[in-house]
Amino acid sequence: MFERFGQYLEAKSYIARGGQMVDATIVPVPKQRNTREENDAVKVGQTPEDWTRKPAKNRQKDKDARWTKMHGKSFFGYKNHINADARHKLMSDYDATDASVQDSQMLDGLLNTANTSRDVYADSAYRSAETEVKLDKRGLRSRIHSRASRNHPLSDTQVEANRKKSKVRARIEHVFGAQENAPGGRIIRTIGAVRARAKIGLQSLV
Repeated sequence: MFERFGQYLEAKSYIARGGQMVDATIVPVPKQRNTREENDAVKVGQTPEDWTRKPAKNRQKDKDARWTKMHGKSFFGYKNHINADARHKLMSDYDATDASVQDSQMLDGLLNTANTSRDVYADSAYRSAETEVKLDKRGLRSRIHSRASRNHPLSDTQVEANRKKSKVRARIEHVFGAQENAPGGRIIRTIGAVRARAKIGLQSLV
């Protein structure tokens, strides 16, 4: 449905302009009060023995969602990875994963060469030498934020360049904000990755 609607928009001359912005946001699900042993079993793809003996309990457990940390806080759920054009903030693609997947792992599949600009905007989590090479090979121009490392702080020039990139990249937060502020948008109450992807996909379509 998302792809077909995108084709309809392109047929009506609504095309991606001004560069592409790539980012991800956490989509939480209700936290589960599992024991450490139960969590360890789920991580390796097993169903805890107690859940097997209690089918009703097992049906209420999300065995696909995962924990992750952001800004020192822990979150449980999934991630919504999106690509939106810098001019109109219109989404051209999205993907949904569990929350433990690193943002940068999804970059290749989200890139859109149909954008009228070669610029790709993303935060420093997407920055790597490998990514820079891949973008160049695809004829795209990196506008990904520079990242400081231990004993190597950003130069004044890099700080200023990041500030300019942020003026564009920050527009993608408007897309996430619209999704989160929509009814039922702040949390997923379905169980399992299949239903989670369906809900995230419908939010992205809207």
